[in-house]
Amino acid sequence: MNKTTADRPHDAPGFTPTRSLRFAAQATGAYRRIFASSLAAQILSRPSPVRYSGFDMTLDVKSVRFECDDVLSVTLTPREDITLPSWIPGAHLDVFLPSGRQRQYSLCGDPDDLTSYRIAVRRIDEGGGGSREIHESLKPGMVVDVRGPRNAFPFVAAPSYLFVAGGIGITPLLPMVQRCHRRGIPWRLDYLGRTRTAMPFLHEIEEYSSGRVTIRPDDESGPLDVETLVSAAKPGAAVYTCGPAPLMNMVRAAAFAGNPTGSVHSERFSPLPVIDGNQFTVHLARTGLTVDVGESESTLAAIRRALPGVAYSCQQGFCGTCRVRVLSGSVDHRDTLLTESERADSMLTCRSRSTGGSLVVDL
Repeated sequence: MNKTTADRPHDAPGFTPTRSLRFAAQATGAYRRIFASSLAAQILSRPSPVRYSGFDMTLDVKSVRFECDDVLSVTLTPREDITLPSWIPGAHLDVFLPSGRQRQYSLCGDPDDLTSYRIAVRRIDEGGGGSREIHESLKPGMVVDVRGPRNAFPFVAAPSYLFVAGGIGITPLLPMVQRCHRRGIPWRLDYLGRTRTAMPFLHEIEEYSSGRVTIRPDDESGPLDVETLVSAAKPGAAVYTCGPAPLMNMVRAAAFAGNPTGSVHSERFSPLPVIDGNQFTVHLARTGLTVDVGESESTLAAIRRALPGVAYSCQQGFCGTCRVRVLSGSVDHRDTLLTESERADSMLTCRSRSTGGSLVVDL
């Protein structure tokens, strides 16, 4: 389409800039040459503190307290008098424990308070040892290395919200509830658990209006009717659920069926199970090691037996932390992040695996 002179007035015939405009142009050019390209710009024009991934920090353990029978909350503060990176509800931290274990925990404090971060950890004795290490050895005054905040469970804009939490699944939802409450956005929360003594942060939840919060311990409420629970969501509402996988599956199914104009969001605390897996080998080119990948384990899990310090985070195929370059072999891509062009020479080891035969990766 041809542009008229009205679209670009300074290019119109007969235009003569005034003395003040010429001076402004000269000053702008001088600014670019002298300041914008200098080292001073890097000091005086600092980037936004909001970080979405890859921000490494060493934080002090300020406090450790029991929130219920087997859940500890840990408050972390910066080692210097600085403002912590901003985060939005749903974010988590990668925590590197003194043993070398890496674990991910939802931020469950106040997103408007950037003087500290709070996480919560349920003790799982039959797990991989991370929760036991925190419960048994993490004390006030110690330091921990963290990365983040990251957000794989973003808090989307919606006209109203329904939150369904199961046990420790309350942690990523707490900041969402708080934000809705402060901003006057319609919301309601159904909080489920085995017993009240197994439900963390009850004292905080009960501070909100009883008309918006329903506490449902199994030993008091009886069988759960998920369809009736989800039917309380208003048309167009965003339904957020976190907790045991069976609960989230039921909530998702009921929400999709009963509220087609809304959206459903869930977060798992454990890796997705491997479905239709095959056994294969992965050769780590840089280290010269070869590892066997079982049919029911992830490529990442197998690699971590040989390289415990390899980077990872979500373990569900959407954050990209475990991405590696593939030097040879055919990949069965099961992630939700990489583009087709990126899949030509890369894979996310937490989800993807070989289609058959060996893989060679740049590790």
